[in-house]
Formats: sequence, structure tokens, C-alpha cells
Amino acid sequence: MNVATEPIEHIASEGITLVQIIRASMTPTQTQFVTPDESNHQVGFVVYPKGGAIARHIHRPISRHITGTSEVLVVRKGRCEIDIYDDNRALIATRELHTGDVVIMPRGGHGFRMLEDTILLEVKQGPYTGQDEKACF
Repeated sequence: MNVATEPIEHIASEGITLVQIIRASMTPTQTQFVTPDESNHQVGFVVYPKGGAIARHIHRPISRHITGTSEVLVVRKGRCEIDIYDDNRALIATRELHTGDVVIMPRGGHGFRMLEDTILLEVKQGPYTGQDEKACF
């Protein structure tokens, strides 16, 4: 297990990003996206001053073709460890996560061990088709 010293940690294997961890301590002063434009999930901070506004809008229906299922987790409460695996199911890293940390998982595999009572908020592509989407190892 490593202790984070940077507000954003990128964990990769053979040049492929498996996980990005955004620590709760990250407090950007301007709008900043963490994920690249081509990522299946677009994750970032949108920063506005007091009195700022976002204009009313809708999102136009755009067809997208997505392969795989990327996930984003927010640790709402508690503490846990994440094991990070590459696409070949080899363990690459283990990290401890704390309340307020965000984990972006575009590739590879993962597993979690709860070190305390923990609540995770999960965001992923849908629709969910059932457990056959997962290959446990």
C-alpha cells in the first residue's frame, strides 16, 4: 500500500491508464478536467465564483459507441483498500482510499477490502444487463 502525496495519482501498466485517484484534498481554483477528451467518462472539477451561473441547457442526443464499462467511485464515508489489476489480471498496485477520494477506473480489474464501515457512490455506464457483465477472478 502506498500513501498518496499528490492530489491526483495515475496508475498505469504498459502505458495504459488503469486508475486515476483524485484525493479529497484536491481543491482546484479553476475548471479542470482530469480525464482525457477520449475517455468514456468525463470527470473534472467545474469551478465558479459566488454569483456565477450555468446557463440553462439540454444535452443533444448523440450516438456513442462504447466498449467496456468504466466506473467512477466516490468514497462517501469510511476507508478501504483498492487492488488494481491490469487487463491480464496481474496485480499492479494497492492503494488506501479515504472519505472524499474519487477513483476513476477506465480499464483493468479491481477489488476492494473495507477497513471501516464504508459507503461508496458508484457511477458507470448503463444500462446494466446483469452479473454476466463481470468476470470474477
